[in-house]
Amino acid sequence: MSNAASHTLSGSVAAFGAGAPGVVGVSDGAASLPWRAGIGLKPQHFRDVLATRPDIGFFEVHAENYMVDGGPFHHYLGRIREHYPLSLHGVGLSIGGEGALDESHLDRLAALVRRYEPASFSEHLAWSSHGGTFFNDLLPVPYDRPTLDRVCRHIDRVQERLRRRMLLENPSTYVEFESSTLSETQFLREVLQRTGCGLLLDVNNVYVSCTNHGRDALACLHELPLASVGEVHLAGFARDQDAAGAPLLIDSHGSPVDDAVWGLYAQVIDRLGPVPTLLERDNDVPALSTLLAEAGRAEDMLTAHAERRRCGTCWGGS
Repeated sequence: MSNAASHTLSGSVAAFGAGAPGVVGVSDGAASLPWRAGIGLKPQHFRDVLATRPDIGFFEVHAENYMVDGGPFHHYLGRIREHYPLSLHGVGLSIGGEGALDESHLDRLAALVRRYEPASFSEHLAWSSHGGTFFNDLLPVPYDRPTLDRVCRHIDRVQERLRRRMLLENPSTYVEFESSTLSETQFLREVLQRTGCGLLLDVNNVYVSCTNHGRDALACLHELPLASVGEVHLAGFARDQDAAGAPLLIDSHGSPVDDAVWGLYAQVIDRLGPVPTLLERDNDVPALSTLLAEAGRAEDMLTAHAERRRCGTCWGGS
């Protein structure tokens, strides 16, 4: 591993999993991600990464882009993996779907995990397939007991098959179900308690969803099971309006992180201390140097908090 991979900030990652029940036969892969900032690894940056070896904590890739046996993506990822920790992020398991999980998809995912031994695997609280039809979107679920039971069964199966603890990402949503009997935070708490999975806290998703539904983002953040956070995502959003003229935010991953999201992230660090943090950019992807600069802002915040903790001036605690 390079210095970029081995350099970690001080802190206690065990605090992120406190209170979550153990999962028999499942390892806690999330614990080995460095408490630094990382970025999504994009094909247009493969050569630059290998040529410059940037001082970055880790890279993240979408699992479904690598579910083939060979080709240039694997060629470059294999070389980059030699020098950096890897976070594997799924977008196609359809954890919230009504049907059973696609076992062939799960087999391909398990093979990918064996091949690259990522430090973390995560998926979304969403559904993206139904009755053999696949959708290019992450769709919301009702927060009710039947859905809760189904999501827990699916997560149990994923963790059993992969033999590791997964992280579940809180969603960005634009509609809500009248049939919901639980809040999103209540739903997530019960899922984590029953399955022992961790939380991938997407701070941008918190801000987007709360804005769209007229809720207070900071209050929602404090209601989430923050003790189980294993990784944080930061991303940009697009602004729009709904049919009534109210603000509508779209989780676009196509712009820099908004100042409001940076403010919420500061609250997370004050509460938890340093935590692995990914800067996401999936649309209008800029030059590698631009992504590294934005990740540097998160890295500076993590480092500053670690310094305050060492100096005994951190009031938040984990």
